[in-house]
Amino acid sequence: MKLLTKAIEKKIPPLYTYENTPASEIPIAVKFFHPISRWTWLATEGERQAFKGVPGGDFIFFGYVFSGIDPDFDELGYFSLSDLESVRGPVRIERDMYFGRHMLSEAIGRKTPL
Repeated sequence: MKLLTKAIEKKIPPLYTYENTPASEIPIAVKFFHPISRWTWLATEGERQAFKGVPGGDFIFFGYVFSGIDPDFDELGYFSLSDLESVRGPVRIERDMYFGRHMLSEAIGRKTPL
């Protein structure tokens, strides 16, 4: 499964779009998850950025991350498409194709991912 299609990429607002916006007004654009762990990435913004030595650059997201380690490590932050794609093993990161409309405020502070 392709994690980021061109259609999804076009729908994700650029970084810093919601910089001064309350979490209750920030929609989650896309959800990525690891099927057999708690790791979940909820992207609210993102854009392709050029990096030296990386052909075509990388797509950088900002959003909420449910840590696979412990709920105390859940946080807002940046993550990259290449990091999600680099996970190897019998199970890889997937995109939730059926994820409905949710706001960032619904995720913050939860003990279990949306």
